[in-house]
Amino acid sequence: MRGNEAIAEAAIQAGCRFYSGYPITPQNEIPEYMSWRMPEVNGVFIQAESELAAINMAYGASAAGMRSMTSSSSPGISLKQEAISYLAGAELPAVIVNMQRGGPGLGNISGSQGDYFQAVKGGGHGDYRMLVFAPYNLQELWDLTMLAFDKADEYRTPVMILGDGIIDQMMEPFYPNPYVKPDLPEKNWVLDGCKNREPRVIKSLYLGDGELEMRNNMLQKKYKMMKNSEVRSQQYYTEDAEIIVVAFGVVARIALSSVTRLRRKGFKVGLFRPVTLFPFPEKELFLLAEEDRRFITIEMNAGQMVEDVKLAINGRSEVSFYGRPGGSIITPEETEEKILHIMDHQPWLPRTELKCRDV
Repeated sequence: MRGNEAIAEAAIQAGCRFYSGYPITPQNEIPEYMSWRMPEVNGVFIQAESELAAINMAYGASAAGMRSMTSSSSPGISLKQEAISYLAGAELPAVIVNMQRGGPGLGNISGSQGDYFQAVKGGGHGDYRMLVFAPYNLQELWDLTMLAFDKADEYRTPVMILGDGIIDQMMEPFYPNPYVKPDLPEKNWVLDGCKNREPRVIKSLYLGDGELEMRNNMLQKKYKMMKNSEVRSQQYYTEDAEIIVVAFGVVARIALSSVTRLRRKGFKVGLFRPVTLFPFPEKELFLLAEEDRRFITIEMNAGQMVEDVKLAINGRSEVSFYGRPGGSIITPEETEEKILHIMDHQPWLPRTELKCRDV
């Protein structure tokens, strides 16, 4: 399978029975796959008339209790942001797939990581967050898609799979782990008809005095629970590393090739890979930071995750950045060159007046 097909089939295996989408490169294989697989499992596939319609259809299906999913690529996800905010405000679970392409604007159809801010900072209006998974191979595309549906139901929240135009077209072997549904809270909030019970209301409009503030405070408690329980990351060769590369998604895969080659040459280099972009693995990065250790964040954008890396490290180590925006692919050779360039510089002297926060 290619990446898009792995996501689609994993969603079906996880019980997704409603998909609404609209064509846009490079994620088109997802709706194409869903168009013939959904009828086979008695599910619903709808090619909507627009991205706005697609995300609002997913909202409605979720309110009726179905596991629902929509997918798009960067400009299409921009159009879905209002309804993503509605999903978060109404506490409705849904899985949203973004296979990023170059931007801003219509950009191009090459793989990019330019939607990091949009995904992890809440691209829509209001104080909301959502879980964001950043897979770096097809195995994770499969496994994290299944997990996304479970976490969406567990927290009653939209969850995003943040991929790109490289991984979604990639073909490689992976093991299709069977789906095992965990114990999840009963959906005692769905709108399934109120015969023999009191009516239910799902909304995100709160006009009473102080009502919306109370709603927001409740949501923030939920996001804090996510920060305490849902952080995922991986480390490679960080124990003795003098310089640590921080990268996510397909760039982490490219960087791992560079790090492995440099280790074979005797260089003490490591890699830190966030798997969840929200919640971001702040504590794990902070604990790696030391005065004699440097970090370089590598992204296929002009510099987005690097801001969260700097906040996490909080002045304890020097943080450099290398990025290529607009859908330009970073090569292992470029990564090696940047790492060696940083190593050739004079040792960094920490600013002793900076105080590290308590974690």
